Amino acid sequence: MTGAELTEQETALYDRQIRVWGVDAQRRLSKSHVFVSGLKGTAVEFCKNIVLAGVGSLTLNDDNPVTEEALAANFLIPFDENMGGGGSLAELCCDSLKDFNPMVHVSVEKGDLSSFDVNFFEKFDVVVISCCSLAAKKSVNEKCRKLSKRVAFYTVDCRDSCGEIFVDLQKYAYAKEKADETVECLLQYPSYEEAIAIPWRSLPKRVSKLYFAMRVVERFEDVERRKPGETSISDLPNVLKLRNELCLAHSLNESQIPDSLLERLVVSTKEFPPISAVLGGILGQEVIKAISGKGDPLKNFFFFDSVDGKGLIEDISTP
Repeated sequence: MTGAELTEQETALYDRQIRVWGVDAQRRLSKSHVFVSGLKGTAVEFCKNIVLAGVGSLTLNDDNPVTEEALAANFLIPFDENMGGGGSLAELCCDSLKDFNPMVHVSVEKGDLSSFDVNFFEKFDVVVISCCSLAAKKSVNEKCRKLSKRVAFYTVDCRDSCGEIFVDLQKYAYAKEKADETVECLLQYPSYEEAIAIPWRSLPKRVSKLYFAMRVVERFEDVERRKPGETSISDLPNVLKLRNELCLAHSLNESQIPDSLLERLVVSTKEFPPISAVLGGILGQEVIKAISGKGDPLKNFFFFDSVDGKGLIEDISTP
Protein backbone atom coordinates (compact mmCIF):
# COMPACT_ATOMS: atom_id res chain seq x y z
CA MET A 1 0.00 0.00 0.00
CA THR A 2 1.33 3.40 -0.92
CA GLY A 3 1.32 6.60 1.06
CA ALA A 4 -0.79 8.56 -1.39
CA GLU A 5 -3.25 11.00 0.14
CA LEU A 6 -7.01 10.74 -0.13
CA THR A 7 -8.61 12.67 -2.96
CA GLU A 8 -11.11 15.42 -2.24
CA GLN A 9 -13.89 13.13 -3.51
CA GLU A 10 -12.79 10.28 -1.21
CA THR A 11 -12.61 12.61 1.77
CA ALA A 12 -16.15 13.81 1.14
CA LEU A 13 -17.56 10.31 0.54
CA TYR A 14 -15.92 8.73 3.59
CA ASP A 15 -16.34 11.70 5.91
CA ARG A 16 -18.35 9.84 8.57
CA GLN A 17 -16.02 6.88 8.90
CA ILE A 18 -12.97 9.16 8.84
CA ARG A 19 -14.44 10.70 12.00
CA VAL A 20 -14.53 7.20 13.54
CA TRP A 21 -11.14 5.70 12.63
CA GLY A 22 -9.19 8.68 11.26
CA VAL A 23 -7.72 9.86 7.96
CA ASP A 24 -4.69 7.58 8.05
CA ALA A 25 -6.81 4.44 8.48
CA GLN A 26 -9.07 5.49 5.59
CA ARG A 27 -6.05 6.24 3.40
CA ARG A 28 -4.72 2.73 4.04
CA LEU A 29 -8.12 1.24 3.20
CA SER A 30 -8.39 3.23 -0.02
CA LYS A 31 -5.03 1.93 -1.23
CA SER A 32 -5.57 -1.72 -0.25
CA HIS A 33 -6.27 -4.63 -2.60
CA VAL A 34 -8.48 -7.54 -1.51
CA PHE A 35 -9.01 -10.97 -3.12
CA VAL A 36 -12.04 -13.13 -2.32
CA SER A 37 -12.65 -16.69 -3.57
CA GLY A 38 -15.91 -18.57 -2.94
CA LEU A 39 -18.96 -16.34 -3.16
CA LYS A 40 -21.62 -17.82 -0.94
CA GLY A 41 -23.71 -15.87 1.57
CA THR A 42 -21.04 -15.12 4.17
CA ALA A 43 -18.43 -14.05 1.63
CA VAL A 44 -20.79 -11.66 -0.16
CA GLU A 45 -21.76 -10.09 3.17
CA PHE A 46 -18.07 -9.46 3.72
CA CYS A 47 -17.62 -8.08 0.20
CA LYS A 48 -20.50 -5.65 0.68
CA ASN A 49 -19.02 -4.42 3.96
CA ILE A 50 -15.52 -3.71 2.67
CA VAL A 51 -16.78 -2.12 -0.55
CA LEU A 52 -18.87 0.28 1.52
CA ALA A 53 -15.85 0.89 3.78
CA GLY A 54 -13.87 1.97 0.71
CA VAL A 55 -11.06 -0.45 -0.10
CA GLY A 56 -9.02 0.34 -3.19
CA SER A 57 -9.93 -2.76 -5.15
CA LEU A 58 -11.76 -6.04 -4.76
CA THR A 59 -11.07 -9.07 -6.96
CA LEU A 60 -13.68 -11.84 -7.05
CA ASN A 61 -13.12 -15.49 -7.93
CA ASP A 62 -15.95 -18.00 -8.34
CA ASP A 63 -16.66 -19.61 -11.70
CA ASN A 64 -19.66 -21.59 -10.44
CA PRO A 65 -23.01 -20.98 -12.14
CA VAL A 66 -26.08 -19.67 -10.32
CA THR A 67 -28.10 -22.33 -8.49
CA GLU A 68 -31.24 -22.28 -6.34
CA GLU A 69 -29.05 -22.56 -3.24
CA ALA A 70 -26.99 -19.56 -4.38
CA LEU A 71 -30.12 -17.50 -4.99
CA ALA A 72 -31.31 -18.24 -1.46
CA ALA A 73 -28.09 -17.10 0.23
CA ASN A 74 -26.56 -14.50 -2.11
CA PHE A 75 -28.39 -11.17 -2.13
CA LEU A 76 -26.07 -9.77 -4.82
CA ILE A 77 -27.59 -11.98 -7.53
CA PRO A 78 -30.44 -10.23 -9.41
CA PHE A 79 -33.78 -11.95 -8.78
CA ASP A 80 -34.64 -11.98 -12.48
CA GLU A 81 -31.44 -13.79 -13.46
CA ASN A 82 -32.03 -17.10 -15.22
CA MET A 83 -30.13 -19.85 -13.49
CA GLY A 84 -27.16 -21.05 -15.48
CA GLY A 85 -27.55 -18.53 -18.29
CA GLY A 86 -26.48 -15.23 -16.78
CA GLY A 87 -22.78 -15.66 -16.09
CA SER A 88 -20.77 -16.95 -13.15
CA LEU A 89 -21.35 -16.06 -9.52
CA ALA A 90 -18.29 -13.79 -9.57
CA GLU A 91 -19.50 -11.90 -12.65
CA LEU A 92 -22.98 -11.32 -11.26
CA CYS A 93 -21.68 -10.27 -7.84
CA CYS A 94 -19.19 -7.93 -9.50
CA ASP A 95 -21.93 -6.03 -11.32
CA SER A 96 -23.96 -5.60 -8.13
CA LEU A 97 -21.02 -4.55 -5.94
CA LYS A 98 -20.02 -1.78 -8.35
CA ASP A 99 -23.35 -0.09 -7.57
CA PHE A 100 -22.60 -0.08 -3.83
CA ASN A 101 -19.54 2.15 -4.21
CA PRO A 102 -18.40 3.36 -7.65
CA MET A 103 -15.05 4.47 -6.18
CA VAL A 104 -13.99 0.87 -5.48
CA HIS A 105 -12.55 -1.03 -8.43
CA VAL A 106 -14.33 -4.42 -8.49
CA SER A 107 -13.13 -7.07 -10.96
CA VAL A 108 -13.32 -10.80 -11.69
CA GLU A 109 -10.46 -13.29 -11.85
CA LYS A 110 -11.48 -16.48 -13.65
CA GLY A 111 -9.88 -19.84 -12.94
CA ASP A 112 -9.67 -22.49 -10.27
CA LEU A 113 -8.21 -21.31 -6.97
CA SER A 114 -5.61 -24.09 -7.05
CA SER A 115 -4.27 -22.82 -10.40
CA PHE A 116 -3.03 -19.50 -8.98
CA ASP A 117 0.69 -19.49 -8.18
CA VAL A 118 2.59 -17.60 -5.49
CA ASN A 119 3.22 -14.56 -7.67
CA PHE A 120 -0.51 -14.15 -8.32
CA PHE A 121 -1.17 -13.31 -4.65
CA GLU A 122 1.62 -10.73 -4.48
CA LYS A 123 -0.65 -7.96 -5.81
CA PHE A 124 -3.04 -8.29 -2.86
CA ASP A 125 -2.91 -7.08 0.74
CA VAL A 126 -5.70 -9.38 1.92
CA VAL A 127 -6.76 -12.85 0.74
CA VAL A 128 -10.09 -14.35 1.85
CA ILE A 129 -11.24 -17.83 0.87
CA SER A 130 -14.63 -19.31 1.69
CA CYS A 131 -16.12 -22.81 1.48
CA CYS A 132 -12.81 -24.31 0.37
CA SER A 133 -11.29 -27.72 0.93
CA LEU A 134 -8.70 -28.45 3.58
CA ALA A 135 -6.05 -28.77 0.88
CA ALA A 136 -6.98 -25.39 -0.62
CA LYS A 137 -6.78 -23.64 2.75
CA LYS A 138 -3.32 -25.04 3.42
CA SER A 139 -2.06 -24.34 -0.10
CA VAL A 140 -3.25 -20.74 -0.44
CA ASN A 141 -2.08 -19.88 3.07
CA GLU A 142 1.35 -21.29 2.31
CA LYS A 143 1.58 -19.32 -0.95
CA CYS A 144 0.75 -16.09 0.89
CA ARG A 145 3.46 -16.84 3.45
CA LYS A 146 6.10 -17.34 0.77
CA LEU A 147 5.81 -13.73 -0.40
CA SER A 148 8.34 -11.10 0.65
CA LYS A 149 5.55 -8.83 1.87
CA ARG A 150 2.90 -9.68 4.48
CA VAL A 151 -0.44 -10.73 3.02
CA ALA A 152 -3.27 -11.13 5.54
CA PHE A 153 -4.99 -14.49 5.07
CA TYR A 154 -8.52 -15.44 6.18
CA THR A 155 -10.83 -18.42 5.80
CA VAL A 156 -14.54 -18.32 6.60
CA ASP A 157 -17.00 -21.21 6.71
CA CYS A 158 -20.69 -21.19 7.55
CA ARG A 159 -22.91 -24.25 7.97
CA ASP A 160 -26.55 -23.63 8.80
CA SER A 161 -26.63 -21.80 12.16
CA CYS A 162 -22.90 -21.78 13.02
CA GLY A 163 -19.58 -20.92 11.48
CA GLU A 164 -15.90 -20.11 11.95
CA ILE A 165 -13.29 -17.59 10.84
CA PHE A 166 -9.54 -18.26 10.76
CA VAL A 167 -6.97 -15.46 10.69
CA ASP A 168 -3.27 -15.50 9.77
CA LEU A 169 -1.54 -12.12 9.94
CA GLN A 170 1.91 -13.73 10.24
CA LYS A 171 4.05 -11.27 12.24
CA TYR A 172 1.73 -8.36 12.89
CA ALA A 173 2.53 -5.02 14.55
CA TYR A 174 -0.23 -2.61 15.50
CA ALA A 175 -0.99 0.29 17.83
CA LYS A 176 -3.71 0.57 20.45
CA GLU A 177 -4.75 3.27 22.86
CA LYS A 178 -4.16 2.49 26.54
CA ALA A 179 -5.03 5.17 29.08
CA ASP A 180 -3.50 8.35 27.64
CA GLU A 181 -0.81 6.74 25.52
CA THR A 182 -0.41 4.72 22.35
CA VAL A 183 1.05 1.26 22.89
CA GLU A 184 2.85 -0.68 20.14
CA CYS A 185 1.93 -4.37 20.08
CA LEU A 186 3.28 -7.39 18.20
CA LEU A 187 1.51 -10.70 17.53
CA GLN A 188 2.89 -13.87 15.94
CA TYR A 189 0.35 -16.02 14.07
CA PRO A 190 0.66 -19.67 13.03
CA SER A 191 -0.36 -20.83 9.56
CA TYR A 192 -3.59 -22.77 9.12
CA GLU A 193 -1.67 -26.02 8.80
CA GLU A 194 0.36 -25.29 11.94
CA ALA A 195 -2.74 -24.31 13.95
CA ILE A 196 -4.82 -27.41 13.22
CA ALA A 197 -1.79 -29.66 13.77
CA ILE A 198 -1.56 -28.69 17.45
CA PRO A 199 -2.48 -31.77 19.55
CA TRP A 200 -5.94 -31.41 21.05
CA ARG A 201 -4.70 -32.63 24.42
CA SER A 202 -2.47 -29.54 24.70
CA LEU A 203 -5.31 -27.06 24.14
CA PRO A 204 -7.14 -25.35 27.03
CA LYS A 205 -9.96 -27.45 28.48
CA ARG A 206 -12.65 -24.92 27.58
CA VAL A 207 -11.88 -24.65 23.84
CA SER A 208 -15.06 -24.34 21.77
CA LYS A 209 -16.60 -27.70 20.87
CA LEU A 210 -17.27 -26.20 17.46
CA TYR A 211 -13.51 -26.08 16.83
CA PHE A 212 -13.20 -29.84 17.25
CA ALA A 213 -16.41 -30.58 15.32
CA MET A 214 -15.33 -28.48 12.34
CA ARG A 215 -11.99 -30.30 12.24
CA VAL A 216 -13.74 -33.69 12.19
CA VAL A 217 -16.05 -32.74 9.31
CA GLU A 218 -13.20 -31.05 7.45
CA ARG A 219 -11.07 -34.18 7.78
CA PHE A 220 -13.96 -36.40 6.67
CA GLU A 221 -14.50 -34.34 3.51
CA ASP A 222 -10.78 -34.42 2.80
CA VAL A 223 -10.47 -38.20 3.23
CA GLU A 224 -13.60 -38.87 1.18
CA ARG A 225 -12.57 -36.30 -1.44
CA ARG A 226 -15.83 -34.38 -1.03
CA LYS A 227 -16.35 -30.73 -1.77
CA PRO A 228 -17.21 -28.63 1.30
CA GLY A 229 -20.85 -29.23 2.18
CA GLU A 230 -21.21 -32.45 0.18
CA THR A 231 -22.41 -34.47 3.16
CA SER A 232 -25.74 -35.89 4.26
CA ILE A 233 -27.33 -37.83 7.10
CA SER A 234 -26.13 -41.09 5.52
CA ASP A 235 -22.54 -39.98 6.26
CA LEU A 236 -23.15 -39.50 9.97
CA PRO A 237 -22.10 -43.02 11.08
CA ASN A 238 -18.75 -42.67 9.32
CA VAL A 239 -18.28 -39.13 10.65
CA LEU A 240 -18.92 -40.38 14.20
CA LYS A 241 -16.45 -43.21 13.63
CA LEU A 242 -13.81 -40.69 12.50
CA ARG A 243 -14.61 -38.55 15.56
CA ASN A 244 -13.93 -41.52 17.82
CA GLU A 245 -10.64 -42.27 16.07
CA LEU A 246 -9.45 -38.66 16.31
CA CYS A 247 -10.45 -38.37 19.96
CA LEU A 248 -8.52 -41.56 20.74
CA ALA A 249 -5.46 -40.28 18.87
CA HIS A 250 -5.60 -36.90 20.65
CA SER A 251 -6.58 -38.24 24.08
CA LEU A 252 -9.77 -36.19 24.03
CA ASN A 253 -13.07 -37.22 25.59
CA GLU A 254 -15.69 -37.87 22.90
CA SER A 255 -18.18 -35.76 24.86
CA GLN A 256 -16.23 -32.70 23.68
CA ILE A 257 -17.65 -33.32 20.20
CA PRO A 258 -21.35 -34.11 20.72
CA ASP A 259 -23.20 -36.31 18.24
CA SER A 260 -25.88 -33.62 17.91
CA LEU A 261 -23.35 -30.97 16.86
CA LEU A 262 -21.77 -33.21 14.23
CA GLU A 263 -25.22 -34.09 12.92
CA ARG A 264 -26.02 -30.40 12.46
CA LEU A 265 -22.80 -29.81 10.52
CA VAL A 266 -23.24 -32.89 8.34
CA VAL A 267 -26.94 -32.49 7.56
CA SER A 268 -27.49 -28.72 7.48
CA THR A 269 -24.74 -27.70 5.09
CA LYS A 270 -26.47 -24.65 3.60
CA GLU A 271 -25.69 -21.18 4.87
CA PHE A 272 -28.28 -19.47 7.06
CA PRO A 273 -28.49 -15.77 6.00
CA PRO A 274 -28.63 -14.25 9.52
CA ILE A 275 -25.50 -16.19 10.49
CA SER A 276 -23.82 -15.11 7.26
CA ALA A 277 -24.55 -11.50 8.20
CA VAL A 278 -22.92 -11.95 11.61
CA LEU A 279 -19.82 -13.71 10.28
CA GLY A 280 -19.52 -11.35 7.31
CA GLY A 281 -19.70 -8.37 9.66
CA ILE A 282 -17.03 -9.75 12.01
CA LEU A 283 -14.77 -10.63 9.09
CA GLY A 284 -15.16 -7.17 7.57
CA GLN A 285 -14.28 -5.58 10.90
CA GLU A 286 -11.17 -7.76 11.26
CA VAL A 287 -9.92 -6.99 7.75
CA ILE A 288 -10.36 -3.27 8.36
CA LYS A 289 -8.32 -3.62 11.57
CA ALA A 290 -5.56 -5.49 9.74
CA ILE A 291 -5.34 -2.94 6.94
CA SER A 292 -5.55 0.15 9.15
CA GLY A 293 -3.28 -1.17 11.91
CA LYS A 294 -5.72 0.04 14.55
CA GLY A 295 -7.47 -2.05 17.18
CA ASP A 296 -6.81 -5.48 18.66
CA PRO A 297 -7.00 -8.07 15.86
CA LEU A 298 -8.60 -11.47 16.29
CA LYS A 299 -6.13 -14.28 17.04
CA ASN A 300 -6.71 -16.66 15.46
CA PHE A 301 -10.13 -18.45 15.35
CA PHE A 302 -13.62 -17.01 15.80
CA PHE A 303 -16.68 -19.24 16.31
CA PHE A 304 -20.36 -18.36 16.31
CA ASP A 305 -23.31 -20.62 17.08
CA SER A 306 -26.87 -19.28 17.06
CA VAL A 307 -28.01 -22.06 19.40
CA ASP A 308 -26.40 -20.27 22.35
CA GLY A 309 -25.95 -16.93 20.58
CA LYS A 310 -22.29 -16.72 21.57
CA GLY A 311 -19.28 -15.59 19.61
CA LEU A 312 -15.99 -17.04 20.89
CA ILE A 313 -12.38 -16.16 20.07
CA GLU A 314 -9.93 -19.03 20.46
CA ASP A 315 -6.15 -18.69 20.26
CA ILE A 316 -5.13 -22.02 18.72
CA SER A 317 -1.36 -21.67 18.60
CA THR A 318 1.77 -22.85 20.36
CA PRO A 319 2.77 -20.84 23.45
